[in-house]
Amino acid sequence: MSNIRAIRGMNDILPNETPAWQQLEAVVAATVRGYGYGEIRLPVVEHTELFKRSIGEVTDIVEKEMYTFNDRNDESLTLRPEGTAGCVRAAIQQGLLSVPQRLWYAGPMFRYERPQKGRQRQFHQVGVEAFGIATPDIDAELILLSARLWHQLGLSSSVTLQLNSIGSNESRAAYRAALVAYLAQHRDALDADSQRRLESNPLRILDSKNPDTQALLDGAPELSEYLDEESQADFARLCELLTAAGVEFDVNPRLVRGLDYYNKTVFEWVTDQLGAQGTICAGGRYDGLVAQLGGKATPGIGFAMGLERLVLLMEEVGSVAHDSARADVYVIAGGDLAHQCALVQVERLRDAHAGLRIVQHVGGGSIKSQIKKADKSGAMVALIWGETEVDEGTVTLKPLRGQGQQLTLPLAALPEALDTALSVES
Repeated sequence: MSNIRAIRGMNDILPNETPAWQQLEAVVAATVRGYGYGEIRLPVVEHTELFKRSIGEVTDIVEKEMYTFNDRNDESLTLRPEGTAGCVRAAIQQGLLSVPQRLWYAGPMFRYERPQKGRQRQFHQVGVEAFGIATPDIDAELILLSARLWHQLGLSSSVTLQLNSIGSNESRAAYRAALVAYLAQHRDALDADSQRRLESNPLRILDSKNPDTQALLDGAPELSEYLDEESQADFARLCELLTAAGVEFDVNPRLVRGLDYYNKTVFEWVTDQLGAQGTICAGGRYDGLVAQLGGKATPGIGFAMGLERLVLLMEEVGSVAHDSARADVYVIAGGDLAHQCALVQVERLRDAHAGLRIVQHVGGGSIKSQIKKADKSGAMVALIWGETEVDEGTVTLKPLRGQGQQLTLPLAALPEALDTALSVES
C-alpha cells in the first residue's frame, strides 16, 4: 500500500522551519498592535458569491484559481483565496462599521496555481485593514506600518515601495476606454493572455510580464492623464506625507493591482532577491467594496503580505534569529523514584523560570544512555537525579557545552546555579 502524501502545493512546515515563522508572526503582532489594530479571526470557507462580487468574475482568481465546491445543501462554497472580502463581510455582518475600525488577521489562503518557490496552493497571509477613513493620512499610516515591519525584520534594504493612483471608478472607466481603443489597434502584437484580457480586464495588461507587450505599452495613454481632481489631490498629499516621513518610493504608472475592488491608492513592496516572485506585500484603497457587499458606503484601505515569501527573504538576507540549541536543559533520572522526584522538581523549576526550555527524558534507559541523548539534544546543561541525589535531596548539574565543571548541589541552590551555568554557556 502506497503512502498518502500531502496535496501538491500544500506544504508541511517542519519544526526546524517554524522558528522563523514564529519570529515573523511575533514581530507582526507587536507592530500592528502598536498602531492600534485589533485582531479579527475569520472563517476559512465563505460563500462563493462573496468572492465573485468582490474580486470580480472576470479575474484570474475567480475564473481559474479558486477551490470551489458544493456542500450537502448544494450551496457553493469556496476556500478563501484572499482575506479582504471576508473581513469586509464580517465587519458588515457584525455591525463593526458604525465607527472607524482598524483590523488585522492572519491565516491560510488557497489558490489553484502552479506551485513554485514562494508561491503555493495553500499559502499564508497577514492582512491589515482600516475602515471609515477617507483621507490619505490613513493611506500613509498603513504604508508607514509596513515600512516599520521591514525595519523590525531586518529587510528595509531589500525592499522598495511602488506607488500609484488608479483614480475613481469614473476616471478609471474613461481610461479603460482609451486603453482599449489604443490596444485594439495593436491586437495582433499582444501576447495571447493580453488578447484575452483586452475584452474582460484590460487594465491587467499593464502589468503583463511579456517584454513585447511592455514595449507596446510605452505608447499607450497614461492613467495619470485621466485621474479626477480628488484622486490627484489625495495622491499628491500621500506622496507629501511619505516624503516627510522619510519613506522612499517609486511612482509606477502601470501598477494597477489584480482585484476589481481597488480605487485611488494602490501600492506594492517588491524585492529583487526572490526571482520572479518579487512582490512581498501589496494593497490599496477599496472605497466602494463595503457598499458592493451590502453595507452602508464606507471607505476602506488595506494590504496583505505573503508569509512564505517573507520567510524566504528573511533567510536570504540572514535576519532569521536561529536558536543555538533545541533545549536549554535536559533532565536525566535513574529509576522510577528518581524520575518521580525529577518530575516534581522540574515543574517547580518551570514555575520559577518561565521561558526556559526543559526536556525531560522519558522511556527509561541507563543514565549513561540518557547522557548520550542529552548531548545529542543540543541542550546546554543536564540535570541528573540518581539514587544518591534522591536520598540526599540534591541534584547533579552537568554542563554539556563549554568548559564548565560538573557539580552536585542542594535543590535550594539549583535555580541560582542553573542561571550561572546557562549565562556562562551562552
